[in-house]
Amino acid sequence: MKCSIPKGTRDFLPREMARRNYIFDVIRDVFKLFAFEPIETPAMENLSTLMGKYGEEGDKLLFKVLNSGDFMKDVDFGQDHRKVASQICERGLRYDLTVPFARFVVQHRDDLVLPFRRYQLQPVWRADRPQKGRYREFYQCDADMIGSESLLNELELVQMIDRVFRRLGVSVTLKINNRKILAGIADLVGAPDKLVDITVAIDKLDKIGRDKVCEELLDRGLTEAQVMALNPVFELGGTVQDKLARLQAMFAGNETGLKGVDEMRELFGYIDDSDISCSVELDLTLARGLNYYTGAIFEVKANNVSIGSICGGGRYDNLTGIFGMPNVSGVGISFGADRIYDVLTELDKFPSDLSQAAQVLFINFGSQEQSYAMRCASQLRSEGISALVYPDAAKMKKQMDYANRKGIPFVVFVGEAEISNDTVTVKNMQSGEQQTVGRLALAEIVRR
Repeated sequence: MKCSIPKGTRDFLPREMARRNYIFDVIRDVFKLFAFEPIETPAMENLSTLMGKYGEEGDKLLFKVLNSGDFMKDVDFGQDHRKVASQICERGLRYDLTVPFARFVVQHRDDLVLPFRRYQLQPVWRADRPQKGRYREFYQCDADMIGSESLLNELELVQMIDRVFRRLGVSVTLKINNRKILAGIADLVGAPDKLVDITVAIDKLDKIGRDKVCEELLDRGLTEAQVMALNPVFELGGTVQDKLARLQAMFAGNETGLKGVDEMRELFGYIDDSDISCSVELDLTLARGLNYYTGAIFEVKANNVSIGSICGGGRYDNLTGIFGMPNVSGVGISFGADRIYDVLTELDKFPSDLSQAAQVLFINFGSQEQSYAMRCASQLRSEGISALVYPDAAKMKKQMDYANRKGIPFVVFVGEAEISNDTVTVKNMQSGEQQTVGRLALAEIVRR
């Protein structure tokens, strides 16, 4: 039987895991710097938790888990397929980390102090069509603040985005919009009831182009005049302040749209006063298709790399209200670790020494030498240096080939002379330099 795994999933070899852990460590370190606390939630959630939170298309991409036991026993297969699905599947794999987080907050409200700041690094699953940069199983690295409406929270998310990608050495552009502005635009073109349809369609602008987006808007029930009325809005040029001034004039009398303009003016004022180094734009075509966003929305793209967004997020005002805890506002971002991995690979930005499993390999000459080498290795490990004693007294060539193939920078030889003099002979595998030093001096040689 041929071994295989499901499409859209992957195995990770040690070299790949070292690189992935590098990304996770950078993101986790930044989360900690901003005082976020770690949590985890289950891979599975009740479908009642997940359904209806991501929009019509998101619901289609949920992986549903069949009930255990004789789940077909009492099912009427003559009824609507959605009712059949609800009877045989009560659980699903999580689609993202945000909705489970809202459920978590409500369920553990008595254990949390609001405002609460959490981070979470876990896999999610989507029944999507696999392609470059798009997988069915992938990791998200989320940070959310809940229980505060202050736009300083949005500023901190921008600062975190900037800091993460600076540390990774990736030039990025951060695009920001506001769902209240989009709601104002929907009202402006006479289609306030079509906000979800408009946002779902224009969220695909980068993928399918304006003509296809216009076709989809027409298919979703907008008139040709309404679709044409969107064009001047999305073609607004000039600086951030120019765009906001034009929008303010266009939204005269539209409370929701004006509120979105005010929020963007405040947020960009904060950004201008901070030390953000990445490019930040107000992009009125940015929609982010998830239904639960209500305020600022973010999307990050790597410059000079042909791949989709590598980070995104936004403000959600009442996601916990769905679970019985209303009027609790939250805002968060999600770093797509898998796409970031692809970007770093394409740009050759990974540090060269990530895949080193060991810094030092002790050659095994036999039982007496092995015992001494084990003591030396233990000493190195106590000083934070990864060390390995070759497990078998194999031929020297085999052991040296192993060191070369694993990229181990130092090889240590221990013979009778070294044991009697409490020394070791260490070889730098890159320079070829070899020297005999006292056993306790080995760590200093390795650290140089």
